[in-house]
Amino acid sequence: MKKDWRELISQPKYGIKVEKDIFVTVRDGVRLAVNVYRPDARGKFPALFAMGGYGKELQEVLIPPQPLYKSAVWDGNIEAGDTPNIVPRGYVHVIADARGTGESEGEYYGMATQQEGKDGADIVEWIAQQPWCDGNVGMIGYSYYGNMQLKVAIQQPPHLKSICVSHLFIDFYRDGAYSGGVLRLFLYGLWDGRHGTSGCAPKNAVSVMMKNLPEEEFERRRNELLNDPDIQHYPNIYHLLKYPQKNPPFFDIVMNPFDGPFYQDKSVYPYFDKIKVPTFVVGKIGGAKGYWEAYDNIDTVKKLFVKPTGPEERPWREDIETILRWHDHWLKGNDTGIMDEPPIKMWVSGVNKYRYENKWPLEGIEYTDVYLRRWENLSFEPELYQPEPDCFLQQPLHLSNKRDSVKYVSPTLPADLEVIGQGAINLFASIDQDDTNWIIKLSDVMPTGAERPVARGGLKASHKALDKARSKPYDPYHPHTSAEPIKPGEITEYNIGLGHIVNVFRAGHRIKLEIESLESPRDPEMQIHYHPSLNSSKTTLHKIYRNKEYRSHLILPVLSGKENVLEVMSDDNFQSSL
Repeated sequence: MKKDWRELISQPKYGIKVEKDIFVTVRDGVRLAVNVYRPDARGKFPALFAMGGYGKELQEVLIPPQPLYKSAVWDGNIEAGDTPNIVPRGYVHVIADARGTGESEGEYYGMATQQEGKDGADIVEWIAQQPWCDGNVGMIGYSYYGNMQLKVAIQQPPHLKSICVSHLFIDFYRDGAYSGGVLRLFLYGLWDGRHGTSGCAPKNAVSVMMKNLPEEEFERRRNELLNDPDIQHYPNIYHLLKYPQKNPPFFDIVMNPFDGPFYQDKSVYPYFDKIKVPTFVVGKIGGAKGYWEAYDNIDTVKKLFVKPTGPEERPWREDIETILRWHDHWLKGNDTGIMDEPPIKMWVSGVNKYRYENKWPLEGIEYTDVYLRRWENLSFEPELYQPEPDCFLQQPLHLSNKRDSVKYVSPTLPADLEVIGQGAINLFASIDQDDTNWIIKLSDVMPTGAERPVARGGLKASHKALDKARSKPYDPYHPHTSAEPIKPGEITEYNIGLGHIVNVFRAGHRIKLEIESLESPRDPEMQIHYHPSLNSSKTTLHKIYRNKEYRSHLILPVLSGKENVLEVMSDDNFQSSL
């Protein structure tokens, strides 16, 4: 009888020996602090290494995992790995403070710099030379600790044999700092632990802009931002520009509103060709989108595991046996069967089961236009009769918490519609100001009326310019290197990506599209995992055009079922508003 793979992976059998505050001297002479947790036994063992800026001592807080949004003591910064589960299975777990944080020396320039990658590579080689290590080193950790693995892999340290990465910022500008060109406040809140998390552990945080920019250029940039009405109406950001030392890394982000070298240093995508170590990529439906790009572009032995949206518990203990199954193969030569399975395992929402594939994108996708129609409808056929636009009026947060939007919904589907791949919206719209934030939400509406999020996208209107050479209809690419004010009242086309969709809209369900322009720190989903955007400070009238001349439409990657819903999705007799 074939054994379950959980029986094949390393089993717990060792105690744990702890050595703290060991200092490792890296190539430029800076000393970085590490804690070492190793099996309490003679011999040499492979090691799993994690490094980040949240403080290595915090990673020892071993309260039971706490669910996001429910627990008052959820702490999203405990993400370096499950030491009590890792070490007894015959691994050394090494956790380091990034330079300038915790007990480490040096200057901290914010997360994900190439310098951090070099530091991590030096520690990998130090680990391999220790008497308790057999020379095989892997890496582990989530989010900051996951991105750090890719940064280290770029440096190609000889003894790094495998990595397992989760929750990634592949493009630091688009995934982390400015989604769609709109300033995200997630990294602002992350710094000081807003809403209960512990935050970063800075020891010597330094602003790159204050250190490197000529004084005249520094003041020009800062004064320009201080005069921005959106910032003037958001006290936290205005305050930061006046007092940069309160949060130097986020100050640098505010001072760089466009993509360029500052973000390329923090990104992974410019260095994909340097990553050669076997890589296991983990992501979640609806979570950080970088995992798709990582898997698509890294040219090495790789696997992709896409999970359902879960409770996001911390301390991070998710999938530890799956992670050890991967590392057992590469670090111990233990045949756990992981390489006998298809490289892609992904959760498909709607049917709520895993799908196994050998390549991505999937074969057979038909990119299908779904048109915005009169009376809040969605259809495979464009609007021909109603020339007048739909509209919504959005007041800024300093005037009201009220949020307005326009919504469109499909007829009730007579059969399942399988949608797997990248999607987008082509939107024709006008505004009565020179800028706004477009926020696009795609949902699955159940027969009960309950809604489940499927995809989301956004774009700052003044960043609408496309890089046509890098864009596809279902995957628009915006360079974000400048802003072009919108002419009030002029109908303008916006191409907005919705990222990857993995969903089956079941028979009896409906497809819902919502277009809005506001996020608030008071939104329930922001209360702990703080990530609102900088909104417009002006009351703005948004008009959405969906007529014979301006055919606003979704682009959905339909894999199967189109022929079974075609009549209902194309015939006006079936149209009905939400």
